[in-house]
Amino acid sequence: MLRTIPNQITLARMACVPLFMFLLLSRTPLTTVLAITIFSLAAISDAVDGYLARTLKQTTLLGKFADPIADKLIVVGALISFVQLGELTAAPVMVIVAREFLITGLRILAIAQGKVIAASFLGKLKTISQIGLVLVILASRYFQWGQAGQTTKYTFLYLAVALAVVSAGEYFYRSRKLFSEQP
Repeated sequence: MLRTIPNQITLARMACVPLFMFLLLSRTPLTTVLAITIFSLAAISDAVDGYLARTLKQTTLLGKFADPIADKLIVVGALISFVQLGELTAAPVMVIVAREFLITGLRILAIAQGKVIAASFLGKLKTISQIGLVLVILASRYFQWGQAGQTTKYTFLYLAVALAVVSAGEYFYRSRKLFSEQP
């Protein structure tokens, strides 16, 4: 299971989270560029590991569980760092983090019942909006976009929070039978 290429990519994405956060919080131009690079590679690797898993027929239960966790770790690590850096306030970040915990709990419940909850279209849009938010903040910290950067940041923030809430509702609605099938 761990030896598949997609799972190794997923685990590498998880392992880079502390380095990414360290670089982001270091606040120098060089470490900001390195943080942008690591985050971008992590975002790209998310698409690559999924593609490889399907193409090479190497989808595993570990991969289905760990891949979304890896995504959550890098995004939540960035968002929490942005709160510390004063880029975001805690309330919208907490909405996003709470959604991630709730959906992870829902996935664990499904696994306990022998089911897998696949990512939905709204869930994928949510992930894209969060990645966009992180990249916009990272880029605006380095390139000094001024008011345009602030406007873009808040557009992505509102979109990410809205999609977090709406996609959570969709996941719970689609999975409502899990709650009635308790042993």
